[in-house]
Amino acid sequence: MILGGGSGGYAAALRGAQLGLDVALIEKNKLGGTCLHNGCIPTKALLHAGEIADQAREADQFGVLTSFEGIDIKAVHKYKDDVISGLYKGLQGLVASRKVTYIEGEGRLSSPTSVDVNGQRVEGRHVLLATGSVPKSLPGLEIDGNRIISSDHALTLDRVPESAIILGGGVIGVEFASAWKSFGTDVTIIEGLKHLVPVEDENSSKLLERAFRKRGIKFNLGTFFQSAEYTDNGVKVTLADGKTFEAEVLLVAIGRGPVSAGLGYEEQGVAMDRGYVLVDEYMRTNVPTVSAVGDLVPTLQLAHVGFAEGILVAERLAGLKTVPIDYDGVPRVTYCHPEVASVGITEAKAKEIYGADKVVALKYNLAGNGKSKILKTAGEIKLVQVKDGAVVGVHMVGDRMGEQVGEAQLIYNWEALPAEVAQLIHAHPTQNEALGEAHLALAGKPLHSHD
Repeated sequence: MILGGGSGGYAAALRGAQLGLDVALIEKNKLGGTCLHNGCIPTKALLHAGEIADQAREADQFGVLTSFEGIDIKAVHKYKDDVISGLYKGLQGLVASRKVTYIEGEGRLSSPTSVDVNGQRVEGRHVLLATGSVPKSLPGLEIDGNRIISSDHALTLDRVPESAIILGGGVIGVEFASAWKSFGTDVTIIEGLKHLVPVEDENSSKLLERAFRKRGIKFNLGTFFQSAEYTDNGVKVTLADGKTFEAEVLLVAIGRGPVSAGLGYEEQGVAMDRGYVLVDEYMRTNVPTVSAVGDLVPTLQLAHVGFAEGILVAERLAGLKTVPIDYDGVPRVTYCHPEVASVGITEAKAKEIYGADKVVALKYNLAGNGKSKILKTAGEIKLVQVKDGAVVGVHMVGDRMGEQVGEAQLIYNWEALPAEVAQLIHAHPTQNEALGEAHLALAGKPLHSHD
């Protein structure tokens, strides 16, 4: 029995059914969860619409005569919703074809081997908790859905705001900042830590900050939020140092918290911490018949991570040999303009683990890459290597870098040496070639790069 039909839950259902398990999938809202309906897919649709708007504005740089007339937000939402609808129908068909018992309703864990839903008790030999997450706020900061909004509200906003303050400079914050700026919004990001996308390598953060300044996206770093109040025309935000900002809307993008309250987890003895369900490397809770995956557990809050965790649980329950997930080896992409993509560990983390004298870092500027010049994108690929050993981090900034993270993932997870990657022939002219050039340089035979 799977409680939650998001990325982790439905992946477990499909793989479990494929392996001959009798699967019940319980979902109170829509199959596909946050990723499909309120996260990955709709935000990337908005970002692509923003990219088209920027291309229309800047087409003369490429000798193309066009004009930008503005954003029809209703049409943008129709485009976004059509993408979601097509994927949603496909997913419903997949679940039905695998003969998964799909139950629509709000489930609650009623024993270590049962879930109550729609007034009935569903029993089985194992329960997988996959109830996901929702946008978080701060004490005293009430989200009203109009002037102070969450990412859920931002995805259905019936207008392009003239100005916006975004509280939080992580993935969600910078993606909305990027899309709204492309739509014409005057954007200011408030981030309490010292950099945007603070979990990324510091070099990537600095490159993104430089690009955002160039785009006219404003940000205030290193000072935490204190309060927000309504004004005649919007919202006024005050920081801990007394500095104030005003805008039409305030988007609260400080992260997402687990959905676990009132679902019976603690009553059945499941170990918890701040709302998260605690699991081991095989996604097992302290209760032998209960596992948990996705945003509900304190691992990376990424759809593809939940997906992999769900598959791991299904295969374990079917008796297959499973391997724990190396979370450092999971590709991470922030789909703003320019994109930030990475896999492996940061230079700072590598120095902490191996020692500063054992770590080598190399930066390859996309200015030396022909396809990037054609696309008029700037950025870098940074490699982090253990001296005389494998590449343990790949950090990329630039348009379409998310499409290059697949090879970077293989380089990290296969513990590739720079000389081994340097032997591979990369197609020309591609941005993918930049990864090859960076490894050529790290292997001591740079071609299109220099110090």
